[in-house]
Amino acid sequence: MLQLDSYATLVAATLVLLLGRVLVTRVGLLRTFNIPKPVAGGLVVALILLLLRSTMQVELQFDTTLQTPLMLAFFASIGLSADLGSLKRGGKAVVTFLMVVTGLLLVQNSLGVGLATLLGLDPHMGLLAGSITLSGGHGTGAAWSSIFSEKYGVQSAAELAIACATFGLVLGGLIGGPVARYLVKKVQVPGEEHNRDDAPQGFEMPDMERPLTPFSLIETLALIAISLKGGEMLSAYLKGSALELPVFVCVLFVGVLLRNLLTLLDWHEVSDREVALLGNVSLSLFLAMALMSLKLWDLASLALPIFILLAAQTLAMALYAVLVTFRVMGKNYDAAVLAAGHCGFGLGATPTAIANMQAITQRFGPSHLAFLVVPMVGAFFIDIINAMVIKLFMAMPFL
Repeated sequence: MLQLDSYATLVAATLVLLLGRVLVTRVGLLRTFNIPKPVAGGLVVALILLLLRSTMQVELQFDTTLQTPLMLAFFASIGLSADLGSLKRGGKAVVTFLMVVTGLLLVQNSLGVGLATLLGLDPHMGLLAGSITLSGGHGTGAAWSSIFSEKYGVQSAAELAIACATFGLVLGGLIGGPVARYLVKKVQVPGEEHNRDDAPQGFEMPDMERPLTPFSLIETLALIAISLKGGEMLSAYLKGSALELPVFVCVLFVGVLLRNLLTLLDWHEVSDREVALLGNVSLSLFLAMALMSLKLWDLASLALPIFILLAAQTLAMALYAVLVTFRVMGKNYDAAVLAAGHCGFGLGATPTAIANMQAITQRFGPSHLAFLVVPMVGAFFIDIINAMVIKLFMAMPFL
């Protein structure tokens, strides 16, 4: 067992990102299918570590202390980039996409419970391999697995939840690009449908150079830090109440509140350039750490019935993105980018969704609507709606 401290882990994460950039630049297949750079580099490293463990019994342990702060900084930047005026203009699209997302939650749980029953598994295991871990992620999976274990006697519920959420994180980053590639062929590319002179906003094109000043960067860093502390305090205050929310949702909410209060009171103009820069750095490092530290052997230990269930969920997500998300959201370029984002957080997490969309917009051009809608729905509304859908299924007589 080789243990890397937090500094060495950070160095490793930056090397993973550089490796991902080289791979996507030089391997045409990765570029063709729009695989995000952190996903490409992180999975290659995870596979190398799996090989070392299986052939030489060498295991590398990363110190992921910085992973959570990086994730929270990303969500803070999402909140700080959310101008309510823009959200109001995209209100109809947000509501429509929220309905589409809710439909997927119902599909995931119905498919999970139905297949689990057919395969002779506890139906609760099917629910755990449904929206709880796929759309919900590791945090939601950990919370519900303890309930399933204590109240319903589901064995190894915690391990199953972690494995399913990890599987979703990997597949969410892999299928978004191919799905978008298939859909982009059906629509006009941005050069024909969008104004190429329309400057990319926020997170749309992470490799674009942005003019910055040290002081403006420090101002934005201070706003992110305030969002982190404010979100942590709000989450602690709501803990145990009917309004309890995950820390990252509270951080995002404080960021939205801070941005729009400063604008309303005319105290400070939040710089979208700096917010996007720091947010993209946090996002890339978080994804690199999350993917390079994947224990792929945990996925290999899943029983065949669970593999079948998760494979079916992956296929269902891809089909849903093509047949429902893309069509309902307008069957245009924006809808294709939205579909890629939906694959990201429908199986994995919001950071994966953003990385998926960035891989598309970096190549084909900006999609303001997608980057307006997906972060708010995928990071804020999804947890509230998912909790309601899970409780709805828990009330069913067959569970």
